[in-house]
Amino acid sequence: MSIIVSSQDVQLSSAPIRAEWIIEGRPVARNTVLARSADRTAMTMLWDCSAGVFRWVYDQDETIHVIEGGVTLSLPGGRVEVLGPGDVVFFPAGSSATWRVDSYVRKLAIFRESVPQPMALLVRLRSKLRGLVGGQLPAFAAPEPKLQAA
Repeated sequence: MSIIVSSQDVQLSSAPIRAEWIIEGRPVARNTVLARSADRTAMTMLWDCSAGVFRWVYDQDETIHVIEGGVTLSLPGGRVEVLGPGDVVFFPAGSSATWRVDSYVRKLAIFRESVPQPMALLVRLRSKLRGLVGGQLPAFAAPEPKLQAA
């Protein structure tokens, strides 16, 4: 298992937004994957985008942290959120939002594959058991060597 350290000063590659999602302008998006979990169910990505308005549909859970620039999100129910550097948002899989980028936005995105409900229950049970067992195990100490008279 490797610990991955990355800088945000990395090369980003073209990552076009689906044409049918674009509402206004010609937003240009780029990204790069910074890390992936060993089981490939989680990923961290750096993403940026120029001015434009587009709808985004989330097929995975996604948490974003705005690093630079800003975006105005139009969310279901008419809610509007203006985001800037330091703001964090969680989008559950199956949700959607309309993004209005006035000039530029750069974000760190953390993706996680949604697990079907029966599997999620098993994962939570495993975590709970691990916590119980881990909390109940006594600390192990090697026995002190016995000194023998010569």
